Amino acid sequence: MSSYVLQAQDVAIHYGGVKALDGVSLTLEKGQIRGLIGPNGAGKSTVIDAITGRRPLTRGQVMLDGEDVTLLGAVERRMRGLSRSFQRTSIFGGMTVRKQVELASFKMGVSDSAGDAEDVLRELDLARLGDVLAEDLGYGEQRRLDLALALVGRPKLLMLDEPMAGLSVKESLDLAQHLKALTSRWDVAVLLVEHDMDVVFGISDVVTVFELGRVIASGEQALVRADPRVREAYLGSAA
Repeated sequence: MSSYVLQAQDVAIHYGGVKALDGVSLTLEKGQIRGLIGPNGAGKSTVIDAITGRRPLTRGQVMLDGEDVTLLGAVERRMRGLSRSFQRTSIFGGMTVRKQVELASFKMGVSDSAGDAEDVLRELDLARLGDVLAEDLGYGEQRRLDLALALVGRPKLLMLDEPMAGLSVKESLDLAQHLKALTSRWDVAVLLVEHDMDVVFGISDVVTVFELGRVIASGEQALVRADPRVREAYLGSAA
């Protein structure tokens, strides 16, 4: 079996003459966080859609923990351990925190859905808010709840699309540290799409930079920071 949780090879999505993705290859190991950065329209969310099965590929292959899942749909990939979050939260405002995490776990087929939900809530410091309606949570807490829903069933691979969107600096750093600690303890692989450079370079083991549907730089933080194309186009003084 491959040592990689994720192997995406030569992934492409074309719409007529438009190349939304054009030959993207990515890997992820257990317990590794790969940050994905680039300008709007670069293809970051599209590559998540491609890997999770929400968009058909023009060409390429997606392997999950050694299994070829290229032809499987999004639900089948989720049941095999590939989970994601979206830019907009998917929580149910009129349901309590605990109840909706338990429901998500039950729908995943987890035998002890209550225990699974409690584990996730503890990891994200939400257990104390278990009986609170989601609509009564602060926005930062709602973001953590959204992450909790993606973590039920202990996925092998977690793909996060702008999880810090709309958060204050303190809330972003707090959620980032929760994510970093959880990744280490649960040995889950994470692909993180995020505009906040402090978050990306604060918790990512490796960073990949997109431009117009292609990878222009990828590797350890120091190498990516030193790349003149990255410094000029994306990081500026933050580099």
